[in-house]
Amino acid sequence: MEKTCSLLVHFDKGTPALANEIKEALEGNDVPAKIDAMKNAIMLLLNGETLPQLFITIVRYVLPSEDHTVQKLLLLYLEIIDKTDGKGRVLPEMILICQNLRNNLIHPNEYIRGVTLRFLCRLNEVDIIEPLIPSILANLEHRHPYVRRNAISAISSIYKLPNGEQFLVDAPETIEKFLLTEQDQSTKRNAFLMLFNCAQDRAINYLLTNVDRVSDWGELMQMVVLELIRKVCRTNKAEKGKYIKIIISLLNAPSAAVVYECAGTLVSLSSAPTAIRAAANTYCQLLLSQSDNNVKLILLDRLNELKSSHHDLMVDLIMDVLRALSSPNLDIRRKTLDIVLELITPRNVTEVVLTLKKEVMKTQSGELEKNGEYRQMLIQAIHSCAIKFPEVASTVVHLLMDFLGDNNIASAMDVVIFVREIIETNPKLRVSIVTRLLDTFYQIRAARVCSCALWIIGEYSLSLSEVESAISTIKQCLGDLPFFSISENEEAADSSKKPQQASSITVSSRRPAILADGTYATQSAASETAFSAPAVVQGSLTTGNLRSLLLTGDFFLGAVIACTLAKLCLRLEEVQPSKVEVNKASSNALLIMVSMLQLGQSSVLPHPIDNDSYDRIVLCIRLLCNTGDAVRKIWLKTCRESFVKMLSDKQLRETEENKAKAQVTHSQPDDLIDFYHLKSRKGMSQLELEDEVQDDLKRATGEFVKDADDANKLNRIIQLTGFSDPVYAEAYVTVHHYDIVLDVTIINRTKETLQNLCLELATMGDLKLVERPQNYTLAPESSKQIKANIKVSSTETGVIFGNIVYETSNVLERTVVVLNDIHIDIMDYISPAVCSDTAFRTMWAEFEWENKVAVNTTITNEKEFLDHIIKSTNMRCLTPSSALDGDCGFLAANLYAKSVFGEDALVNVSVEKQADEKLNGYIRIRSKTQGIALSLGDKITLKQKGGN
Repeated sequence: MEKTCSLLVHFDKGTPALANEIKEALEGNDVPAKIDAMKNAIMLLLNGETLPQLFITIVRYVLPSEDHTVQKLLLLYLEIIDKTDGKGRVLPEMILICQNLRNNLIHPNEYIRGVTLRFLCRLNEVDIIEPLIPSILANLEHRHPYVRRNAISAISSIYKLPNGEQFLVDAPETIEKFLLTEQDQSTKRNAFLMLFNCAQDRAINYLLTNVDRVSDWGELMQMVVLELIRKVCRTNKAEKGKYIKIIISLLNAPSAAVVYECAGTLVSLSSAPTAIRAAANTYCQLLLSQSDNNVKLILLDRLNELKSSHHDLMVDLIMDVLRALSSPNLDIRRKTLDIVLELITPRNVTEVVLTLKKEVMKTQSGELEKNGEYRQMLIQAIHSCAIKFPEVASTVVHLLMDFLGDNNIASAMDVVIFVREIIETNPKLRVSIVTRLLDTFYQIRAARVCSCALWIIGEYSLSLSEVESAISTIKQCLGDLPFFSISENEEAADSSKKPQQASSITVSSRRPAILADGTYATQSAASETAFSAPAVVQGSLTTGNLRSLLLTGDFFLGAVIACTLAKLCLRLEEVQPSKVEVNKASSNALLIMVSMLQLGQSSVLPHPIDNDSYDRIVLCIRLLCNTGDAVRKIWLKTCRESFVKMLSDKQLRETEENKAKAQVTHSQPDDLIDFYHLKSRKGMSQLELEDEVQDDLKRATGEFVKDADDANKLNRIIQLTGFSDPVYAEAYVTVHHYDIVLDVTIINRTKETLQNLCLELATMGDLKLVERPQNYTLAPESSKQIKANIKVSSTETGVIFGNIVYETSNVLERTVVVLNDIHIDIMDYISPAVCSDTAFRTMWAEFEWENKVAVNTTITNEKEFLDHIIKSTNMRCLTPSSALDGDCGFLAANLYAKSVFGEDALVNVSVEKQADEKLNGYIRIRSKTQGIALSLGDKITLKQKGGN
């Protein structure tokens, strides 16, 4: 049996102390041994032992002890032993305890009095407490505040007992008088809290009498005052005008905790612009003054909530929110940027971008190890600003292009994607961007960044000078041709069609050679042998970035180089009148392409060129050798048209997402309209008048209309027992992110009174019961509402099961009714979310948990199956609709969702239509935790069969 105790102790079950050993130690005069014995006795009691033989020994030898530690352990012992018999009556021997407690309450030492009063707070036996009440009340006048404080707590606990009001009839009046004379802040807080819980009218009267002194009260007292104001205004909204003055005055309190609670109270009570602005300013001030990162994250959450409901007011505070970027924590910076990006308007965008530019320049110092990640976040934020407001692009694009050679590849990739989008959406910047890109191209070291930069150069180099500069830059970055040299022996082997493996690498006697992995080979006389392999030729000591990447075997980049050169040569034909120059450029381009093919098919590199890159380069060679008008149009016009369409689809998708986020509310035609202009304004403050206006606006736009209608509520009712059971039970399940509330209705369908009826629940999975079950008595044919709270710690699917136990007067044994299981659905914890394709791929590579579900469905259409999966899993499809159009028999799409605990859920759907019209393929789920991957897999397996 579990025992409740306010002390948490460790118990070693391997060597339990014997009862007779404890008894001997308690009977001795050695105080340390007595302390150890009491601790052992308490631990045995907490672990299910009864030890009835120790009680008399403790009364004889422990009660008289004057040692404070022994007395404290004695009170803990008394707290956990059984003080009543099976019928609920107090045991006779407890009369000995009453006398000891009374002696402690009049003890000359204030510590003994205080701990005894604290012990009485946890005592529920009225028969033991009743004789002690005069002594408890007498302690209210003790000279030490520690005793008075605990006396107040004891009186409050006794007053809350079932018959406590009978023993302390005048307690509220006594405490109210006590408040007027008490000086200790902690004691005053306990007294006011008792009035708050037991006599709310007296607490309100005391507060309104001392309105002008509230700002001088201590922090603890002010916190209780705010809690009282929230409770009063929640039950009677018309009263909030009286308390607004108190809340406004507390906004200047020295305690950060009070100021935070004050701002929260102001937001919950009023929607007036003045109140919201004051609360937002308070949050911003706390954001700068508090050093704890967790506090900053909580404050940013509050600001995010204000942004959702009061967007226009928050726009004015955007620069105050931006100051949070001074924190070195990446989570705080990320959340700050997310809030700021949604508050940007044409009026403040210039100032915001200027601040972000300064932050980008700070990241160049290299003092912090996570500067690269922070820079990437800033670049993405600037990118978002420039897309929404193209006029600011010119102020940042050239600064960001300095980071194309960044060691952080993700950051450099974000920059080049930003440049690619800006050069299309801002035609005025085209010339300057192309010129700057050609100047900084040699700094780029990442293959993916080079590929994107080459595409920009090939697509947007339009004038003669730009085309010639582009071709020249690419040639310089590739270095001298060929990429490797062939010895005479190798040529002989090639001519005889009998290739032979070489034993070493030939190194030039005059200059260093670079190997396939990009490292230099040292000159050595012993390195030249009769049989030598192809050696990589180095044109100069400084190798071009494209050459270095090609020599690592990146032939996808080689294909991009070939396509770029082909485009530049085709454009050169249009802008260059001299055919000789055109032919010369085409010849050089063909030479480069052929050299790349030779490099890919040689034995210099460990891996040969892949088929796709080979075909692409060969296509470019054929294109330059024989060009038709149709092909020229495809390469010079259609490619850019496709890119423009991709940008427009992206913008359309973002617009749809913003519309989906916007709250759509409608008011009913018969809703009451309250004309506040016709009301009497006598005695109303400016804040109350603003509140009236805001309430009217909300009522007119339907913001007061509840989202959930009665039909949805009925769908969440779960039947727990059968109709033929003597007790009928059903539960209404409400999910509040981190906890679940079960509202269980129990109906006694018999003609007998059910005694000690108890709803016993247990959980499986990451669910935890918060409260212990209580016993109830249920009259014939009556009902009872029981609420059970369950904490949730992860998105893993959980199960709640249990039974109803009760007794009747006719049957001696207890009757048990087993309940149906309640399955907690993962869909209650995940919601559709959006992330970039790059972020999706990064998470897909990092997440270690994968669940692979085979497609098994009766649906025959790929798009219809995808829509069904999206609806069943409550996820968002990241793949644009334009990519899903058409009917080719194949479909691949990415889905994304986020849980309330911040977990990411990634899903990839890949299906193919077979010859028999059935769908085949796999659905792969990845996440950082096992629970969400397994739960989503089970949900998909259950739901994918049909359309319901």
